[in-house]
Amino acid sequence: MSDKPAEEPSSNPEIPDDVWEQFARDTERDIRASAPKEPSARAREVTERLKRSEAESKAKSKGKGKKKGHEPEGWRTGPAWQEMNGRAARRRRVWAVLGLPLAIAVAVVAMKPSLIPGDPFGKGNGNGTGGAGAAAASPLAPETAAPTAAPSAVDPEVPTLDRPFAGSPALNWADGAAGIVLPKAKAVGALSKARVQLALQQTEKFLVAANLDPKTIAGARPTTALGILDPQQPGMLDELNTSLRTPTETHNPLLLFSRFNSKDIRLVGDVVKTRGRITFKTNSRSGVEVHADYTFVYPLVRTDGSTEVARTIVRRVIDLELLDPARYQVTPGRLNVVHYDSDFGNSACDVYDGYFHPEFTSDLTSDEPTGATPSGPTTDPYDRSREIGEGENESCGTVSRT
Repeated sequence: MSDKPAEEPSSNPEIPDDVWEQFARDTERDIRASAPKEPSARAREVTERLKRSEAESKAKSKGKGKKKGHEPEGWRTGPAWQEMNGRAARRRRVWAVLGLPLAIAVAVVAMKPSLIPGDPFGKGNGNGTGGAGAAAASPLAPETAAPTAAPSAVDPEVPTLDRPFAGSPALNWADGAAGIVLPKAKAVGALSKARVQLALQQTEKFLVAANLDPKTIAGARPTTALGILDPQQPGMLDELNTSLRTPTETHNPLLLFSRFNSKDIRLVGDVVKTRGRITFKTNSRSGVEVHADYTFVYPLVRTDGSTEVARTIVRRVIDLELLDPARYQVTPGRLNVVHYDSDFGNSACDVYDGYFHPEFTSDLTSDEPTGATPSGPTTDPYDRSREIGEGENESCGTVSRT
């Protein structure tokens, strides 16, 4: 090291040859390490198989007439749950798994930004967690009406433990229960404002307990959510208890509760992104009927020490009612389930163990089984302008993004 006093930097600083050579070697190494790699032979083979499967599915659909035409866009839909007293319509709705072409595209853009000088993507310091560090994303105003289109495309980014919502339209959605905004209660017909307010508050509590409670998400029994439902509704709690105790294709707790197996999967951080809306009306039984339509985005990681982040997107449409105990044999303050539908984005098909099974990019180049091969159309799980609940034909599609 020189003992010469430090001088003001000049416009043409002299860099020692050995320092410059080391910089050149490091730069070349980083560029080689970050360059996109050609998909493996296994990946190309799976991609071609998916393309052939999709082409065959389209060819078959042309011969099925109107029955196929009534199938909802998107993912997996199965048989309806049995109606009880003609009042509680329950349907299983769609799965969609992560497609290999999407996974390869994600892998291609997974270069470390730190290898490039400056901030070429203009991401600032937002961490994508939905907290104070996500200042780069302007929060959306609450949803007050059905959207007319899917969210705009966002820059492709790979989610990380620090930024689990990077590259997702949900980045600027509300965090958790903050996204469940109740409309202003008012008297409707013979229903008082207080009764409407109670129905809205109970609906909010149910949505939180069924989809946002950390214990529910980790696979525990959703005790709080079950306690909001009326035990006197014929068969309802019996069926839910059966689905939680011994889940099957026809008794699936995922139709109402968001659950992951905590032995294999855990939530990244403590934020689930939420967007949707609630409305209410009086119904033919002079009760308060609350309609909720919400999408929940879960950032997830394996519990084996992996840092790869995946997201599962769940949309739920549910109608709940609060009846007058002076007119009906009901439990005061408890809700009846009138109807529900749900869409699941990025969960393995044909797995009925009571848990969502998100697929990770690395799964698609593995020989391990990850559920049925998708054969349905590609659908955007963030598109809240789509109607769900129409048709009951089974299909397993592919999500366009997660």
